[in-house]
Amino acid sequence: MPDAATATALPDVATLLAAAVGSLGGAERPGQVRMAEAVAESIQDGAHLAVQAGTGTGKSLAYLVPAIRHAIEAESTVVISTATIALQRQLVDRDLPRLAKVLTPLLDREPSFAILKGRRNYLCLHRIHSGAPDDPQDTALFDPFEVSAMGRQVKRLHEWSSDTETGDRDELVPGVTDQAWRQVSVTAKECLGMSRCPVGVDCFAEKARAQAGRANVVVTNHALLAIDAMGDAPVLPEHDVVIVDEAHDLVDRVTSAATAEITAATVAAAARRCGKQVDQRVADRLVEAGEGLALMYEDSRHGRLEEMPPALGAALRTVRDSAHACITALGTERREDVDGASERKLALALLDDVHDTAERILDAFDEREVDRGDVVWLAGQPRDPHEAPPTTIRVAPLGVGGLLREKLFGQRTVVLTSATLALGGSFDTLARQWGLPPTGRPVVPSAEGMATSKLPPADDTDPPWQGMDVGSPFQHSKSGILYIAKHLPPPGRSGLHEDYLTELAELVEAAGGRTLGLFSSMRAAKQATEALRERLDIPLLCQGEDSTSLLVSKFAEDPATCLFGTLSLWQGVDVPGPSLQLVVMDRIPFPRPDDPMASARQRAVAASGGNGFITVAGTHAALLLAQGAGRLLRSATDRGVIAILDPRVMTARYGSFLRASLPPYWTTTDPEIVRAALRRIDD
Repeated sequence: MPDAATATALPDVATLLAAAVGSLGGAERPGQVRMAEAVAESIQDGAHLAVQAGTGTGKSLAYLVPAIRHAIEAESTVVISTATIALQRQLVDRDLPRLAKVLTPLLDREPSFAILKGRRNYLCLHRIHSGAPDDPQDTALFDPFEVSAMGRQVKRLHEWSSDTETGDRDELVPGVTDQAWRQVSVTAKECLGMSRCPVGVDCFAEKARAQAGRANVVVTNHALLAIDAMGDAPVLPEHDVVIVDEAHDLVDRVTSAATAEITAATVAAAARRCGKQVDQRVADRLVEAGEGLALMYEDSRHGRLEEMPPALGAALRTVRDSAHACITALGTERREDVDGASERKLALALLDDVHDTAERILDAFDEREVDRGDVVWLAGQPRDPHEAPPTTIRVAPLGVGGLLREKLFGQRTVVLTSATLALGGSFDTLARQWGLPPTGRPVVPSAEGMATSKLPPADDTDPPWQGMDVGSPFQHSKSGILYIAKHLPPPGRSGLHEDYLTELAELVEAAGGRTLGLFSSMRAAKQATEALRERLDIPLLCQGEDSTSLLVSKFAEDPATCLFGTLSLWQGVDVPGPSLQLVVMDRIPFPRPDDPMASARQRAVAASGGNGFITVAGTHAALLLAQGAGRLLRSATDRGVIAILDPRVMTARYGSFLRASLPPYWTTTDPEIVRAALRRIDD
């Protein structure tokens, strides 16, 4: 650790931030300064912090500067976790290199940084050199055309392996299919380990881990953060501070990482993997168990399982026991040749997944329904139970608050930030999902014009935390209008009502194009696209007609163009300027009524005396509405309208909760006012 003299010699956060902003040609923003100071205080005091920072605040610099200062001063590592690859790349390729250059003279040391992903994201040189057999899960192997296409991709990967310095899949442009990538990568369970692998010293994944272990700042993703929290062995380097950007997505990403599934194909793949290494009769029993499971799927329907059907339970027990027999037959690890060890590892990884998932599903029904920690459901594609039987049984945690509370907040200081954290005017909604104690109070303006939620009363087991809204440099009430089409009928289940299509056409025409249409389903997006192409002489793009990134680029290049799509467009689209002046949302984006996770969570909240609909469905909808509304103002000169066609935002009892989750735009229900405003902006 540095001595006291070294520690006091470091400039304070305000000085470092001013130098960083000045070097980038920016101007000081009060919200950014307040956030940076709050992050520094949180790190120093060890109290967790949730910061809502609107678009344009410059929140990346606001947490990177105090993170770097702390890491240098304490000679430690700070982990920064994001939900999207785009933000990871922004931090590693742009923000951190610039900061390191600016701050080095002030800190008398160059800050170091690294990016770390799961092992599956890196090329495995042993698989490249040993020519490991094709993955038996790939049904494409039985299609000559697919084999030829995948073969070309694998050949390209072999050639790339000689040129790449990182082996990082995201650096391969253009990319390859998941099936092709599986031929040249391994999971953590399939890896031989650096000491046993003949090319272990050159391993890309190990090099990335070693670099991360030496770095002051390590950038990773929410999934790996969850895996590190859930696993017995650490995946991330030792660290004392975690900064979670895009924190509104944390619960969903952690839930996804903790979700497991069994298909008949994975059971068959596990049997094939171990077939040459165990008595064939033992492997055949697993094959038969998988076939029996497939028959049970055919006799079942999609949806959440409130009780385990006896026949399906018997099939799962047979799969579990047959997988266990194969694991036993493989025996303990022997000092065999490396190729044999690799084959054993690949087989064992699949067998363990099949066995452990079957065991977890069966264990879920050993508890009373009110005590169950896992949700189990049957799923497949397509989702309509009348079109096809389920093909998969999945199991996921009902909630991840306990995991986060114990493994994340209980181990180190955590800062969570996003443009969307205060739902319904309070941080409590998301705090409960994170496992933090609620404050019981709304976010209220502070003397500095920013919103803050004081530290809640805590007992000895409650992690102390503070919520803060540092606002936005944008003047929402002067730059944008929130229009709620109160006069329209409530949305139906059979597509968009004719009145909705008429309203949409009138708004788009008044705006002169320039519209991002956010729809609750792809069916609605396509219906709107087809209808408006017949009514308006305006270029219309629809998600699915090309890659999403290319469509967004075309939309940004031509101000007269409209882009319609579904959920993936609600977050992350960044189109400042005149190309986007109208954001339309067709309806409140509640989860589907038959969504297994949402329905299970609603019942659990209701069973404990809460309002399951608002707590689960309302929170889901509020997050997406706020994220969708955030697409409008992306620069200080942007102007425009947020139009929500669903009248329930104004008329339903839960409407006030949804409106309180949106930025403070000037609000109206008068369509004439909105169309006139759009024409003025267009002119």
